[in-house]
Amino acid sequence: MNCRFCGKPLTHELINLVNAPPSNAFLTREQLNEPEVFYPLKLFVCDDCFLVQIDEYKKSQDIFSAQYVYYSSFSTTWLQHAKNYVDTMIDRFGYDRNSQIVEIASNDGYLLQYFQEKGIPTLGIEPAEGTAAVARQKGIETLGEFFGRKLAHRLVAQGKKADLLIGNNVLAHVPDLHDFVAGLKIVLKSQGVITMEFPHLMQLVDDCLFDMIYHEHFSYLSFMTVQLIFRHHGLELFDVEDLPTQGGSLRIFARHSEDSARSISESVAAHLERELSKGLKTIAYYEDFQNRADRIKYDLLEFLIEQREAGRKVAAYGAAAKGNTLLNYCGIRKDLIPFVVDISPHKQGKYLPGSHIEVVSEAEIRRLQPEFILILPWNIKEEIMAQLDYIRAWAGKFVVPMPRMQVIP
Repeated sequence: MNCRFCGKPLTHELINLVNAPPSNAFLTREQLNEPEVFYPLKLFVCDDCFLVQIDEYKKSQDIFSAQYVYYSSFSTTWLQHAKNYVDTMIDRFGYDRNSQIVEIASNDGYLLQYFQEKGIPTLGIEPAEGTAAVARQKGIETLGEFFGRKLAHRLVAQGKKADLLIGNNVLAHVPDLHDFVAGLKIVLKSQGVITMEFPHLMQLVDDCLFDMIYHEHFSYLSFMTVQLIFRHHGLELFDVEDLPTQGGSLRIFARHSEDSARSISESVAAHLERELSKGLKTIAYYEDFQNRADRIKYDLLEFLIEQREAGRKVAAYGAAAKGNTLLNYCGIRKDLIPFVVDISPHKQGKYLPGSHIEVVSEAEIRRLQPEFILILPWNIKEEIMAQLDYIRAWAGKFVVPMPRMQVIP
């Protein structure tokens, strides 16, 4: 296997989570009796450009198919994040009715709807047909395609170049980084702005967030490596912000390298220095990740087995991709967690890939009154604990598995 950016052979393994099914490949009851495909789930670190990556075991067109069930609009925390972003971009860059906003991986229109409310022209690009259809129902023009050079050239031929080109949690999902970033360069107006958000590799390693690893995340990104990738394609990072989302993310701002109208913020050099001082450009930084992940696994299993033997019920909340990585690596099945609750009707009545735990509605929590709720999407734990505050009426407690296991009364 060679690095998907620089092409160098990969020899350094960050972690081996053995095998797992695709994280969003939920099953119907009928499919429980059919064979289920598991793929290797193993990360490598390039010792040249330090891109952390998985091989493309499952093709992206198979992952983001009509059966893809992640809908951004079911998280109020994420919707507020999107609304705040829109307000900030309009205030900072002055977008109006004469601007063109383009979002790649626009999902169900969770973000573009806020630009649309202000009368600013938008275009969504979303290959997962189910989510794209929901966006169109909101009146948001959405192309059901993967983004790259070919689509970028077509958009330019149609007179659609972006003043603001957005990609939230999409850069990590791209198997062909060169095709994708070259496409960004093509479709961006001469003084346009790109913003991309992605989980920060430094936070993932520092906090051992191994549940963020799944097949649709092809790359795990540091600021320094993203700067290399963008510069290779004639794009310059001119600002960067830390975000609390996904356990710690970055929002990068990019422009054409030849666009000198936007000066480079001091935060760019500061973020590079922070990563270098942490050691992200040394293999030693990554070496203990597997052992730390195994410790989290053992702590969670010990807790669940203890509750099982004591006759106490532990339910899970949030049928999230990260939860599926955690459950499958730990070997957790319905004997330890009988059900998982999710607010999305697209997931209810289905079964988690690998673990085969049933996804049910919130009514099951009130009916069965479990002593513990294991919060799988721990990154929005405050939202979930507020929503389920009523479990305290029967002395129920919350369990957060990452970055270290906590029981919250």
